[in-house]
Amino acid sequence: MQKVLNRVNTLTNITYKDDPTIFAWELMNEPRCASDPSGDKLQAWIEEMAVYVKSIDPKHLVEIGLEGFYGPSTPNRVQFNPNTFAQQVGTDFIRNHQVLGVDFASAHIYADSWISEEISDAHIQFVKAWMQSHIEDAENALGMPIVFGEFGVSSKDTGYNTSFRNTLFSTVYKTLLNSTKKGGSGGGSLLWQLFPEGTDYMDDGYAIVLSKSPSTSDIISLHSKRLTTFNSFCSWKCHWGCKKKHPLETFIYHDDL
Repeated sequence: MQKVLNRVNTLTNITYKDDPTIFAWELMNEPRCASDPSGDKLQAWIEEMAVYVKSIDPKHLVEIGLEGFYGPSTPNRVQFNPNTFAQQVGTDFIRNHQVLGVDFASAHIYADSWISEEISDAHIQFVKAWMQSHIEDAENALGMPIVFGEFGVSSKDTGYNTSFRNTLFSTVYKTLLNSTKKGGSGGGSLLWQLFPEGTDYMDDGYAIVLSKSPSTSDIISLHSKRLTTFNSFCSWKCHWGCKKKHPLETFIYHDDL
């Protein structure tokens, strides 16, 4: 971490810790510690590394990179986990995010990986419940925004089709916009994953090439436009708890997909 934070970009001559184009640091992608289901070992690591990153770079945001599984500290929330195994991997969504130095919450959304590789309506219902529970906890228990750092569905799944992918994407975006409308904690989402043309050979099943996926591209574009429009009349200073009404709300929140 010290090497990365203090590295000088050879193109700009700016140290990473001083680079204004960097949004945030992620401690680890999908950390787990199955050898300690209590979560104590991973918790100690997060506590150490979050503060360590801040000691070198106090300018940038820090997030953990969790999948979002609920753990022993919140037995009343484990009902939202996709399976019982999720409780045994040493992560604890709320406890982990109460650590000093962590600025916003993170979770992923992979119903096809966690529940079943066979596409069904149950995936969409899970996505809604999963997102809503985490948005509520980010607001009420953590007092911070949440970013769903990865979401998607694999084309290798049984029963997969573009229509289902579009429904899943629309569900994610609509849930986030509903949170935004109420001034909630839904801070954003990052789909997994966009590919440029010519790199299809690296596709793990989740890749989206915009030029080859016009209907999905339209959904992504519309969501971007809606967020841009919202931010044009409601500054981030009043985001949480913003109750303003605006004529463009029909465009922003009308579900026409």
